[in-house]
Amino acid sequence: MTTSLLDDLRADRVLTVVRAPDLPDAAALCRALAAGGIRTVELTFTTPGVLDHLERAATVVETCLGVGTVRTSAQARDAVNAGARFLVTPDVNEDVAQTARDFGIPVFLGALTPTEVARAAALGSVAVKIFPARAFGPGYLKDLHGPFPGLPLLPSGGVSESNAHEFLDAGAVAVCAGTSVVPPATVAAGDWADITTRAARFVAALG
Repeated sequence: MTTSLLDDLRADRVLTVVRAPDLPDAAALCRALAAGGIRTVELTFTTPGVLDHLERAATVVETCLGVGTVRTSAQARDAVNAGARFLVTPDVNEDVAQTARDFGIPVFLGALTPTEVARAAALGSVAVKIFPARAFGPGYLKDLHGPFPGLPLLPSGGVSESNAHEFLDAGAVAVCAGTSVVPPATVAAGDWADITTRAARFVAALG
């Protein structure tokens, strides 16, 4: 699964991070994103009832569906049992990394400094999530590839269609699309046509 997920990310160059106060239909959301060209979706523990949403959607969509903002091993276990195909953390979380290894599923650990990036890689992070990417911009990603050549880096936070290609040019394996593709209010309203349009526009901007 690890190789397949990385291959898909390299091909699509984007995954979407969904943070919304309400998610009326996770399966419909995934289908709307896929129609716009985004096949990898990260729901998050900041969305109420995320595990229920995941469980209902995981078996009926072809989207690669994972869970982010995972901060404990218990959350990690619950997410995998609900159908998550990958886990994402906001930090270098050893407990979550261990749980991912136990279940044999990919994990993206969040990091920012070179020390954190090295630690995340040592813990088995399939790609290291650089968060918050907006804090230092694409140039920082390029700098990190100096001491970490070939390490897959996944910028998250502040990435939009206006700057995504810059992060890719700086060596990102893919980018995380957030509110520019899945605005919380639009998700809560179930405006799937608008989300498909946003996803297609973001993918087109990747060049």
